[in-house]
Amino acid sequence: MGRIFYVMGKSSSGKDTIFEELINRDELGLKNIILYTTRPIRAKETDGVQYHFVDEEKLHEFERADRIIEMRAYHTVQGIWKYATVDDGQIDLERHDYLAIGTLVSYEKLQEYFGADMLVPIYIEVSDDNRLERALKRERKQANPDYEEMCRRFLADSRDFSEENIRKAQIEKRFCNDGDREICIEEAASYIKHIKGLVLL
Repeated sequence: MGRIFYVMGKSSSGKDTIFEELINRDELGLKNIILYTTRPIRAKETDGVQYHFVDEEKLHEFERADRIIEMRAYHTVQGIWKYATVDDGQIDLERHDYLAIGTLVSYEKLQEYFGADMLVPIYIEVSDDNRLERALKRERKQANPDYEEMCRRFLADSRDFSEENIRKAQIEKRFCNDGDREICIEEAASYIKHIKGLVLL
C-alpha cells in the first residue's frame, strides 16, 4: 500500500524548494499530485504539469460530484485564487507513493479522506527570526513589495501552525531548515526511504 508524503511548513520555510528537490529524486519513487487552480497560468508553466488550470465552473462541477478532497482560497490583488485536491483518478495508493505540498488544514483533510495511516507529514521548521529575514529579502526583490501582506502571512502562519495545532495533527518529527538546506533535504529523503522500507535510519 502506498502513502502520501505531505510537505508543509510556515511561509518562507523553504518548503517549495524542498518539495521540488524531493519530487525530482528518482530513487524516492514518488509521484506528484497535481492540484487544480483558478489562478492564471504563468509564463513557462504548462497545463497539467505544474497545475490543472481551470475556471470556477469546473471546480463547482467537481463539488457537485463530491470529488473535492480539499480546497483553499487565497485573496490576491488579482482576485480570489483557489487551489484544490480533486479525486480525479490520479491517486492510486494501491500502486504508488506520492509527494504533496500544502497547509496543515489541507493535510488534515487528506487524512480524513484517505485515512491517517496513508499520510506521512514532512514538516519543515525554521525559526521565526530566520523566516522573517528570508521573507523580507524575498519581498524586497518584488517589483511592488507588499510588506503588509507579508506580515499578514507571517502572523497567520504563526496561528495556523501553532504548537497546539501541530500536536492536534499528531506531527512529531520535524525537519530543521535553519542552516544548510541540503542537510534538511537529505534528512527528509532518508526519512522517506526509511518509511518506504528502502533504508534503515
